[in-house]
Amino acid sequence: MNIKRQIILALVLISADLVVAQTLSNKKDGNYKFTVVKNLEATEVQNQAQSGTCWSFSSLSFFESEMIRMGKPKMNLSEMFIVRNAYMAKADKYVRMHGLINFGPGGAFHDAAYVIKNFGAVPQAAYVGLANGEKEINHNEMDAMLKAQLDVVVKANKITPAWAKAVNSTLDAYLGKAPETFDYMGKQYNPKTFAATLGLNMDSYIEISSFTHHPFYTKFAIEIQDNWAWDQVYNVPLNEMIDVIDNAIMNGYSIAWGSDVSEKGFSFKNGVAIVPDVDWTSIKKEKVDSVVLAVPTKEIEITQALRQEGFDNYETQDDHGMHIVGIVKDQNGRKYYVVKNSWGIKNNDCDGYFYASEAFVKYKTTSIMVHKDGVKKDIAKKLGF
Repeated sequence: MNIKRQIILALVLISADLVVAQTLSNKKDGNYKFTVVKNLEATEVQNQAQSGTCWSFSSLSFFESEMIRMGKPKMNLSEMFIVRNAYMAKADKYVRMHGLINFGPGGAFHDAAYVIKNFGAVPQAAYVGLANGEKEINHNEMDAMLKAQLDVVVKANKITPAWAKAVNSTLDAYLGKAPETFDYMGKQYNPKTFAATLGLNMDSYIEISSFTHHPFYTKFAIEIQDNWAWDQVYNVPLNEMIDVIDNAIMNGYSIAWGSDVSEKGFSFKNGVAIVPDVDWTSIKKEKVDSVVLAVPTKEIEITQALRQEGFDNYETQDDHGMHIVGIVKDQNGRKYYVVKNSWGIKNNDCDGYFYASEAFVKYKTTSIMVHKDGVKKDIAKKLGF
């Protein structure tokens, strides 16, 4: 069932003084029954398919919702324009670091901000990023080709002007040439002039996390492999990170959400992500879903120490970027976040959305991006902005 249609149905219907409140569910005939606390508008769910570019899809979904918040019409921006420009920047960093950093399709929310600020943006119609007659994204061969090219450069121990041209040619071959100019709604633009019409100030967006291996209320370069740009996040206590998310959502600001999704309690196909208070070692793989899909069960109490332990033990990694667009509560009054994913609309009963419990978000969040104005003044003051 379309989650947006569910949410519309969940709004209070007033007719002849009769008030009827509908509920949502995690899936058809699911045991989780949700009522809407807050829902923010978002653009259509996209499909990253066979690519590791969730960071671009989630970032642009976030920025598209920001434009809606500012009263602009819905727009589908080109994820592959962002990806292509980020690839070149990552390639340059990889070569200059003698191949001693990560190079791959992954990235972070600030990568999209970097590209928009420095190279601009284009609508999806101007750059789909599919070449050779492809109907769906598949970057497996391209990623391997790019890495092989760069490793040849690194082994040569000499940077020449030719390597960047070669990498650009590979990107052209797999993604198509990026447009220098294009027409949109009857006007001609280049990527920078088009980005200027979006009303997005990249300096207004910040990233926040919560870890104890750095002092709170300071900034640090989060130690994840895909942070090739070494950008920094603000560090706050766990309760304040959740407070930032809640305050932003309740005041109309959505959240770009980076999280680990390898936990057994994460079940996109079943429309939920939870941290059940169970011993998974005693549960056979085929029985995992029965635990996740049971009537909302007790979850582990997530503390700052438990969260840190997961990060320190490599159990919490920067797996996936998504977009939080709302808050709901289950039949027991527990809070969940409405999450827009980028795995298409056919892989679950929520048309590409799912519900992540507060415990899951506390435990597995690596970082979030939010507009500065979505942060409470007392927390903003502690962070110095």
